[in-house]
Amino acid sequence: MRKSVLLGLLIALVVAALLSPFACPYPDGLERVAEDKGFLDLAEGKELIHVPMPDYKFPGVSNEGLATSLSGIIGTALVFGVMYFLGRALAGTRRLTSSSSMQGKEERRE
Repeated sequence: MRKSVLLGLLIALVVAALLSPFACPYPDGLERVAEDKGFLDLAEGKELIHVPMPDYKFPGVSNEGLATSLSGIIGTALVFGVMYFLGRALAGTRRLTSSSSMQGKEERRE
């Protein structure tokens, strides 16, 4: 892995750890509309998908700032990992396609 990629990951992890506790405490758009229109309570306890870190807080950690920092670090690392391996997989198929098209061009020249 290139040093620049690792440096970028390190910066993203530090930002996630240090700034996530200062994120806006107000609800996001959909939750705000549900509050304003009075139907937020209808959805409580009826989650369609069980999430490992509800409300962006790491479960089992009593300190709210630390719980938010941990969820930011874990979320950043997971997204990085998925995108890194997806990028590697797509780059691998691209290299295969490029090399096979180059072979076809060389054969046509002969």
